[in-house]
Amino acid sequence: RFWPLDPDPDDVRIEDIAHALSLQPRFGGHCRFHYSVGQHSVLVSQLCAPEDALWGLLHDASEAYLADVPRPLKALPEFEPYRDAERRLQGCVAARFGLDTEQPASVTEADDRMLRIELDALMGPAKKAEPAPTVVPAEVMLSLARPWSPRMAERRFLGRFEDLQTS
Repeated sequence: RFWPLDPDPDDVRIEDIAHALSLQPRFGGHCRFHYSVGQHSVLVSQLCAPEDALWGLLHDASEAYLADVPRPLKALPEFEPYRDAERRLQGCVAARFGLDTEQPASVTEADDRMLRIELDALMGPAKKAEPAPTVVPAEVMLSLARPWSPRMAERRFLGRFEDLQTS
């Protein structure tokens, strides 16, 4: 059992995070096909600075316990209690895995970069959308062209975690 509004670092399990994020769709499920927050997290961890890769993998870990809320909604004043809960929970995850409590800038940049790439790849170009970056690693584009099943996303998330723990 886990209490997201009263989180305890000792209760945070990487297996729970990997499993939940592999099943959660990005953009509230409004994509042409299933694309998980777990897959997104693995790709963010590959795009950010190598020293921040674990933070990149876990940057959405709070959503494993609170669920993913699309950015436009999350930014509304009515969602301030959610944002507070998310910050507390993300701090708990950071403490559990020995990370700084503040998300590194390279993770924020990689997350924003992935957002632009994903919007074009998963929902088609919008009329006023900022164009996706021109230099996108081939493995990222291949992953978006062939999205992972939830089972594969969970395995790759856990594999990435293990790789980062041993390096």
